[in-house]
Amino acid sequence: MTMRNYRWCGAIAAALLLAGCGGGAESDSGNGKAVALTKEQAQETLPDGEAMTGWKESDRPKAVEMDELFRSQACPVKDNAGCENSRFYGASTFRQDDNAATASFLLVAYDSEQAARAAYDVLWDGYYGKRAGQKAKTFEIGPIGDERDARFGTSGFRGEPGAVTQTRVGTVLLWTVAASADKGGLDEDGVRDLATVLAERARQTQNGDAPSAALDG
Repeated sequence: MTMRNYRWCGAIAAALLLAGCGGGAESDSGNGKAVALTKEQAQETLPDGEAMTGWKESDRPKAVEMDELFRSQACPVKDNAGCENSRFYGASTFRQDDNAATASFLLVAYDSEQAARAAYDVLWDGYYGKRAGQKAKTFEIGPIGDERDARFGTSGFRGEPGAVTQTRVGTVLLWTVAASADKGGLDEDGVRDLATVLAERARQTQNGDAPSAALDG
């Protein structure tokens, strides 16, 4: 994955921070299987500084109502496919100064599990699955979420590591995008831990609990 891709993720987080708060949404998936999150729940799902032991917060968690601007950022494929019936878009970003590592968490909350399921392959195959750079390889992130994919590749010209994961938990699609300027600053286990924290927080939120999943100290 190129460093430009990671600057893109940081720009998304910055745009979210500058966006207005907007209104809320009812928590009703319409199918009796999984609830649609409110904007507050979507924001709480994103890891914050307390959840990210060993990382520094670059951009605090922020969720906004989906609109034309954010559809173009969350679903940058033809006609913004994959954002149909989406409600909210959110992001938070972190860094580690000792190895110049960055981690961005992205989230799209849909109005039903069916809508999130329909968007999954569209977004992974059409965009996110290609964001791990040249010669990226798939790797297992464990039995998290209802659907999951992950790729590990390079983020720069000197072979710096970069990775992307995509997970669906009920009515929400989640992404972890990570990179490091240090060749030893990021590995599959670390990416797996990040994706697991995000997925577990989403599961807790949809169960009606306050999200508490965090990285181990």
